[in-house]
Amino acid sequence: MSHVVSALVFAVALFAGVTADPASGAERLAPYGANLSQTSVSGLSSGAAMALQFHVAHSGVVKGAGIIAGVPYDCAERSLPRATSNCMHPDATHPVPDPAHLKDLTDALARAGDIDDVANLNGARVWLFSGRKDETVFPVVMDAARDYYAYYVPPDGIVYRNDIGAGHALVTEDYGDRNCGATKSPYIVDCDFDSAKALLEQIYGPLNPASAQNAGKYVEFDQKEFLPDGNAYVHSMSDVGYAYIPHVCAMEPCRVHVALHGCKQQAAEIGDAFYKHAGYNRWAETNHIIVVYPQTISRLGWGFPFYTLNFVWNPNACWDWWGYDSADYPTKKGPQIAAIRAMVDRLATKP
Repeated sequence: MSHVVSALVFAVALFAGVTADPASGAERLAPYGANLSQTSVSGLSSGAAMALQFHVAHSGVVKGAGIIAGVPYDCAERSLPRATSNCMHPDATHPVPDPAHLKDLTDALARAGDIDDVANLNGARVWLFSGRKDETVFPVVMDAARDYYAYYVPPDGIVYRNDIGAGHALVTEDYGDRNCGATKSPYIVDCDFDSAKALLEQIYGPLNPASAQNAGKYVEFDQKEFLPDGNAYVHSMSDVGYAYIPHVCAMEPCRVHVALHGCKQQAAEIGDAFYKHAGYNRWAETNHIIVVYPQTISRLGWGFPFYTLNFVWNPNACWDWWGYDSADYPTKKGPQIAAIRAMVDRLATKP
């Protein structure tokens, strides 16, 4: 999300552009018999927007969410200008979207069956974060995300941290840029605060102490099979996703947490900084949690073959929170949301 604005200054592209996928050799994501009802999700920036969308769309199975520098549900309402103004840099002429209006949109989608029954959110556990020095998504937008959730989630189910001088980045205890207020690649900052622990603890309750050394395995898995048409590129997703599997999860049921990177934070751009060092895995190792790290790619213009008319304007590998891929982007029918749900369902399938 932090670089969505740059899309507005380009002319219409005639040819496709794509960031190369990470190393080949991806395997089929294996089933582990995970507990589907203990699924959770979190994300930064566009990943936070997608995390909130996924939570609302699949509230029947998603126990809780961690939203870091995100936006309220369907904030953009299928408009890129609205996304980059009202939902990121609101001002007097582009006010923050009204949470009550977004609630009405949500309720209508639920009545139509496009998302799960919003009554499920009554039992949700939510952790929200906005850095005091975030100039990419103004803190007032996260205030609106809090107010949106408050329509559905009881007060004791919501924790909102906005007291740390962080920039537009994922906050860790000991990894990333030592300047906590920085907003630059890889968008991970060392603020002496463990956001992964905080959000997982809010969702799941007290955690066992973190592992000093991750003994589980990292998996590169094929994302193509989880897309409705089997074509990840068409939907601005990488052919390859990542997962961290604690050893214990091969022997007994675990929970699943989906961690979604932000714009320009995909593995093709920043390597393993997010899926190995964002702080999730050391808590997952000792708390029976499989962590899935789905991946996007950069798409700029027409795809191939041209006669398919597959035009995607996503030069910074953001998750779809304004409709670049599908008008159904915030619902269960949205291709990216459907793909993530299919990944979770695979992990919940018995071996």
